[in-house]
Amino acid sequence: MTLDPSGAVQRRFPWLGYGIIWAVILLLTLLPLFSVLFTAAVAEANGCQVDEGSAHVCMVMGQDWGELLYFTGVMGWLMLATFPLGGGAFIVWLIVLIIHRLAWRRAQTRPSS
Repeated sequence: MTLDPSGAVQRRFPWLGYGIIWAVILLLTLLPLFSVLFTAAVAEANGCQVDEGSAHVCMVMGQDWGELLYFTGVMGWLMLATFPLGGGAFIVWLIVLIIHRLAWRRAQTRPSS
């Protein structure tokens, strides 16, 4: 909060709250992609075969990570849902942000009685 020259209290627009919500939308949208990228990186680094048909033995640090890599690789199919839902959530977030910002600016410029 700050005081303007007339002595009225001016509140700051809550950019931080909108930024946090945007970050959560982005993270949830991209989680399946991160899962696939993790799978590809581990499988390539260890010379493992990963496909959606079945789990294959993949020895990483002396343990079989085949089932985990199979699971994280198949989780990539969630992108078919999370990308459209995340895009829709972003559009709703953006519309709410614009409306709130316009209303906030109008309230700030309105003379106080």
